[in-house]
Amino acid sequence: MFDKILIANRGEIALRVIRACREMGIPSVAVHSTADSDAMHVRMADETICIGPASGAESYLSIPAIISACEVTGATAIHPGYGFLSENQRFVQIVEDHDITFIGPSAEHISMMGDKITAKETAKELGIPCVPGSAGGVATLEEAKQIGADFGYPVIIKATAGGGGRGMKVATSEAEMERAFLTARSEAKAAFGNDEVYIEKYLQKPRHIEIQVFGDGQGGGVHLGERDCSLQRRHQKVFEEAPGPSITASERARIGKICADAIAQMGYRGAGTVEFLYEDGEFYFIEMNTRLQVEHPVTEAIFGVDLVREQIRVAAGEKLSFTQDDLKINGHAIEVRINAEKLPEFRPSPGTISHFHAPGGLGVRMDSALYDGYRIPPYYDSLIAKLIVHGRDRPEALARLNRALGELIVDGVDTTVPLFHALLQEKDIHTGEYNIHWLEKWLESGPLS
Repeated sequence: MFDKILIANRGEIALRVIRACREMGIPSVAVHSTADSDAMHVRMADETICIGPASGAESYLSIPAIISACEVTGATAIHPGYGFLSENQRFVQIVEDHDITFIGPSAEHISMMGDKITAKETAKELGIPCVPGSAGGVATLEEAKQIGADFGYPVIIKATAGGGGRGMKVATSEAEMERAFLTARSEAKAAFGNDEVYIEKYLQKPRHIEIQVFGDGQGGGVHLGERDCSLQRRHQKVFEEAPGPSITASERARIGKICADAIAQMGYRGAGTVEFLYEDGEFYFIEMNTRLQVEHPVTEAIFGVDLVREQIRVAAGEKLSFTQDDLKINGHAIEVRINAEKLPEFRPSPGTISHFHAPGGLGVRMDSALYDGYRIPPYYDSLIAKLIVHGRDRPEALARLNRALGELIVDGVDTTVPLFHALLQEKDIHTGEYNIHWLEKWLESGPLS
């Protein structure tokens, strides 16, 4: 096992890793920017080291600074959390070249799944069902129009190096293709430095279903069911639950086995998420995230496992501590992402927390780095807390979420808590009848005005 682990991240996910390290008896090192010198993850870690100024590019994204921090502190492994450098294959290669263990998959697997076209080709080879679309990158408008004619409209143009909805446009007809194609390429170039795009059939009312997978890099692989992440705003998830309210046990077993077999065949190491669009009983691969997900706590809740602990174990060369037969679903879990944002515009709202009270009680978990007097810096993502609830079934989980939201106090800044109070008044939320377009259409109707 590792002598010391450095966490190359901040906020609640850094705290999450520190807690796992502490339970395993492994000393932790927190890195931080000058803006985060008073952050909770800095207070909780066994050691801390400043790696640069407030700008993420000069601190949490600075590979030389993080490698130097390992050398100074004697850390023998790095946990990347999510975001920042967690899916940067160049970072992973540099870490390994310095004889430091990266707690995650290999640089090869990150590179393979980081390019959307290569990922889709790999998925097909591994037997994972994919959305019909172009065989590779689409270079010209004429080729794009031909693909639209072949598959039928609507189609969606996506950046091959994309994510977070950038470089992504829908064309509902040939007349719209030129604008959508050129705009997607322009956005992709600006966001990722790569204007290559590909085209897929655009599904009308799909749900976003992701399968949690885990491999030990030694031929072992399992799945831990699915999460439904269909409630999204601008392609950003805000409400996640497990198991998915629309997925049957037989569908879960079928797609889960496909994904588990695929990562075992790949020799994949660590946590991963295979993401799908789901419509009319069919799953269509869209991408694989080669890291821990923000929403991993709902999976932990229904399976009773510690995914971060398992990440550390397999990175240290150990085999999975559970088999597929060991993994049984217990109840239902929901997570809501609470951001420091002013509604209804969702405008970032950094500032000082004058009072913070986390909800508690049976089946309630709060992952947050907030405390009274903490100053939320304006330099990073606006996510400030994740509220996770677990119940015997979905109705109990929803009732518990309603109760926990009522107990939560975050004074001093605006937050998205009112969004979830409003959502819990909607019939479709209680019946589970929603898709990836539902939230944006609901917001357009002005319920938060």
